[in-house]
Amino acid sequence: MATTSAVHLETRDIYIPSDPLYQDWLAGRPLPVPALPEWRDLVAFHTARGVRFRRARIVSEPVSEYIRYEHHITDASNVAAGEEIRWLPRQEAGGLLVPANDFWVLDGRVARFGYFSGDGEFVRHEMTDNPDAVRACAEAFEAVWKAATAHADYRPS
Repeated sequence: MATTSAVHLETRDIYIPSDPLYQDWLAGRPLPVPALPEWRDLVAFHTARGVRFRRARIVSEPVSEYIRYEHHITDASNVAAGEEIRWLPRQEAGGLLVPANDFWVLDGRVARFGYFSGDGEFVRHEMTDNPDAVRACAEAFEAVWKAATAHADYRPS
């Protein structure tokens, strides 16, 4: 559990395409607001006790339908809970070195890698407290964060 910070880097253009919420959005059905109430409540609880949540997303442009969906639900599911979100078009990330997998870094002490199949379905997570791996992830996140655009200013193309 994080005590001061939780940062997350996302680099894929699709996640879990079988997710019923995503399927509803694709079909034009209305989504609950927030779309992810459990996530919003979890983040709100931790931000209220002083944990800073930041998420950066590297995205291809033009964006995929999944990224349009993510952008659509971000205000009510992430930002409303206190999570800070930034977006970085992939073509602006060329000079940045980032790990090959999405990750979380908690308190600068542990990294949690997320593994997904080629079609975006979740495979598994892996945790590490290896200081070199954690430091590399934290540095990569900060470089992306610095280059990225705040959610309020990002318009998917």
